[in-house]
Order: sequence, then C-alpha cells, then structure tokens
Amino acid sequence: MMEQISQNNWLIDVICEHTRDGKIIPLRIRIQDEDGVYQVYRIQSYRDITDLANPINGSGSKEILATNHMWCFECKILVFQKERRIRLKYNSYENSWRLGTVYQ
Repeated sequence: MMEQISQNNWLIDVICEHTRDGKIIPLRIRIQDEDGVYQVYRIQSYRDITDLANPINGSGSKEILATNHMWCFECKILVFQKERRIRLKYNSYENSWRLGTVYQ
C-alpha cells in the first residue's frame, strides 16, 4: 500500500510540532488505505533534509528555500513491524503535506 501511495505523491495528514525558533518536527502521519480506513504511523525518527533537497540551486541555503516555503523531511516509520524510510514534503503556501518517496 505504501508503494502505491508514494507513486502518486498523495496529500496526507501530519501531526507535527513547531518550535519557537521555527523548526518543524513531524510526529505522526495518517493515510487512508484502499478500503477507506485511516492508518496512523508514528514517526520513529526524522531528519530535516530541506538543505539537501534545494531545487533552486543546490546551494544548501535555508534562506532560499524559506522564500519558496518548502520543507523536506526523511522519516522512519514502522509498517507491519518493518521499518520504512519515507520522505515528507511540507508546502506552507498551501499548508499541505505530501508523501514523497517510500524506501524499502
């Protein structure tokens, strides 16, 4: 199921924490499966890869990305007791989260 969702770059629900210095910490994701049932996955660990995913010039400058209002996170979750790495993308213009790549 996770592979099907990742291929479509689906909008998903994310519970996150915002620190006072502007950092975003993703905590849980919620995805609707093919039967319409919501599945909740707790994020075991995450890494902010916004600098590495800079689509503009690869300079690694957060100031450049902040003007685009895009953040990117690589996270680990458990799916049926199997660890999966996923990529989450947050767009503050749209106030939306998308599930990007799912790794085995």
